Amino acid sequence: MTPLRQRMLEDLQIHNYAPGTVAAYIRGVAEFAKHFGKSPDLLGAEHVRAYQLFLIKEKGVSLPTYIQAVCGLRFFYTNTLQRQIDIERIPLPRYAKKLPVILSQQEVKLLLAAPKNLAYRTMLTTMYAAGPRVSEVANLKMGDIDSGRNVLWIRGGKGHKDRQALLPPKLLELLRVYWRWRRPKDWLFPGGKPGQPITCTSIFRACRTAAQDAGISKAIHPHSLRHAFATHLLEAGVNLRTIQLLLGHAKLETTARYLHVADTSIRSTISPLELLDPLDIVKAASTFLPET
Repeated sequence: MTPLRQRMLEDLQIHNYAPGTVAAYIRGVAEFAKHFGKSPDLLGAEHVRAYQLFLIKEKGVSLPTYIQAVCGLRFFYTNTLQRQIDIERIPLPRYAKKLPVILSQQEVKLLLAAPKNLAYRTMLTTMYAAGPRVSEVANLKMGDIDSGRNVLWIRGGKGHKDRQALLPPKLLELLRVYWRWRRPKDWLFPGGKPGQPITCTSIFRACRTAAQDAGISKAIHPHSLRHAFATHLLEAGVNLRTIQLLLGHAKLETTARYLHVADTSIRSTISPLELLDPLDIVKAASTFLPET
């Protein structure tokens, strides 16, 4: 490991970045240097700009990958090199404001009933019942289940924050059945390697398989259950601030996007088309001959 790489690694650790972020930032800067065939401390803002265009136009990387690369370079220049480069010369892209795909309650029932493996069924049910992130459910431990207070503890979540999540009776009952079957000792959902929790990749695969077995055509992933958790709570009348705390969002604006998909008043509004009387568009349309 070069001294420069070691210094960046130490800087990331000092700032208490998550291990996954540390690995991604280090990898991003290494690929940046490899692209130009020079040490990154010999490259400047114009090289960064050219590399950004390369990632977008030639390599065609996904938006999350692109953002991660830019954030890694920003950190490297401002913290490791402490170089006085205007941060605006390493711009982040504008985020596409897309609404999440939401599962109906019936679709959730089909999805949760699909896994034949009890561990997978319990994991997916936990995500819908309590709303944790994928990494958070993967890192749950037996001690995080507080049945006396009906609380599921999320330890060291995003931003290294602890929080309390819901532990409803149905989930607790399922967890007890799962415990009698699996007898986990430390990690609630042990992985294939001894002493390690299940991987996020395994959870993604389990969710994708469950969706296929349930016959759900929507493009969903484990995070879809977190979206459904928040949306269904809003539709049940739970206030936005409470949902923000349950999800562990730092900003209320992040939680507020669920208002766009949970607003039943919008979906129940009658279109002015329905008020045109009398007008049978379907019947009238049947009189047209097919185009040739």
